[in-house]
Amino acid sequence: MSQPIADLAALEALYGQPGAASVAKEVTRLTSGYRALIEASPFFVLATSGPGGLDASPRGDAPGFLRVADERTLLIPDRRGNNRLDSLRNILHDPRVGLLFLIPGVNETLRVNGRAVIDVDPALCDSFAVDGKPPKSVLVVTVESVFFQCARAVLRARLWDPTAQVTRASLPSTGALLAEASAGQEGGEAYERSLNERIPKTLY
Repeated sequence: MSQPIADLAALEALYGQPGAASVAKEVTRLTSGYRALIEASPFFVLATSGPGGLDASPRGDAPGFLRVADERTLLIPDRRGNNRLDSLRNILHDPRVGLLFLIPGVNETLRVNGRAVIDVDPALCDSFAVDGKPPKSVLVVTVESVFFQCARAVLRARLWDPTAQVTRASLPSTGALLAEASAGQEGGEAYERSLNERIPKTLY
């Protein structure tokens, strides 16, 4: 039988209080150590909230693609994607964002919470150009809290363990996934071939 937790007191009684280190590690600025983690990260997940609900979007590029302007400000180029604009639509409605950074080979992750605006200043966008192609916009994130997450989740997942890696061919292809989701209106082998040819040419 389901036994849902319905209030904070019950939740805290179940789990207990966080340790002193878990509280002390959260700060309102980017320390030199936290900055080093961000600058070493090639990948993060951007969480946003909007009228349609919540969204979590992957963002990645070479380490250092996300610029630390100062201890309270992050600059994030919005690289080429699928033009769904889920994250950007949400930010226009609710500027609150959450970022979860991962670094290959490092078991700790970094969590940043703050508020974002979408900046289209040409000089700013041009400063993030790759192969002469600037992003259409840059997210300017004002940091409100930042802290590292301990290694347990990554260790349990064996995320960086080569022996735990899954062979892509053992799972449905992107063409098959799309064909199933769209009831055959999109996808299939032709889509798969086109996508594999298109992605390397449209990274920026």
